[in-house]
Amino acid sequence: MRSWWVNHKQTFREETEGGYIWSPKQNQNGARNQTYDNMALVEPGDFIFSYANQLIQQVGIASDGGIVSTKPAEFGTKGENWNANGWLVPVEWRALQRPLRPKTFIAELVSLLPEKHSPVSPDGDGRQNVYLAAISDQMSRVLLSKISERATLESASVHVQIHNPVLENEEDHVERSILNNTDINATEREDLIKARRGQGRFRRNLEGIEGCCRITGVADRRLLRASHIKPWRLCETNHERLDGHNGLLLTPTFDLLFDRGYISFNDEGTCLVADRIAASELALIGLVNGRFPTAFDETQRTYLRFHRRLFSFAD
Repeated sequence: MRSWWVNHKQTFREETEGGYIWSPKQNQNGARNQTYDNMALVEPGDFIFSYANQLIQQVGIASDGGIVSTKPAEFGTKGENWNANGWLVPVEWRALQRPLRPKTFIAELVSLLPEKHSPVSPDGDGRQNVYLAAISDQMSRVLLSKISERATLESASVHVQIHNPVLENEEDHVERSILNNTDINATEREDLIKARRGQGRFRRNLEGIEGCCRITGVADRRLLRASHIKPWRLCETNHERLDGHNGLLLTPTFDLLFDRGYISFNDEGTCLVADRIAASELALIGLVNGRFPTAFDETQRTYLRFHRRLFSFAD
């Protein structure tokens, strides 16, 4: 379990009320920003200290890792110049009965501040050019020691349930749009809704193209999940949602890794792995890059290029 400090003065209300934190993927000039990259490193159960208006008013527990998501509509005109393509982490926020003012005990924190990308300056002022900063266990313990709800928070972090209500809401919105679309018949609406879960016509179309899991080689259909390459919620047309070329048959573990952007594939079929997963963990799940490399056709490659861009894999 790691701990994080988020500076979100502009969007404090929207993020804490909405149950998430959100950042662009890059600076306005297109440069990388480590405090945005940190969004992809958050794991379920991590602590997140919310800082705004010189106070830590809430402490959150991440209920899932970071996912790719467009800028929330509720931001309105806030962050007008931010890139709309960003990261979102769902968070279970808890308002503190007595908010903390770090400036009043900065002497206890100075020696614990990160050398790079510190969320606050040595005089205790927040740095608004730092969004999400990793903080040490020692610094986290100092902050938690000031909070009366410490025991409740620590207990909640152990029992956090992995879920992503924001992502589910996005998909529910798309599903409602499909159900309300009178330009398509009932059969197609049903096919599109089933495709959200990798079922029905989408799966049949996919099984006509892919014969097995591209990582394990498992071919028993009962052991495979049908996963969209370009996520169902991000498809621009209903054809994309049902297109068998926009899918892979994967065993459940690798289906999860692919959906969350921990793995992808190049055009020749070699598995690509995000560097935020430890090599020791990959070995335990039996991931061997390129075990069954088979080149994709041109339509599949178009979808895979979208997936690699979406999750920041280098082409």
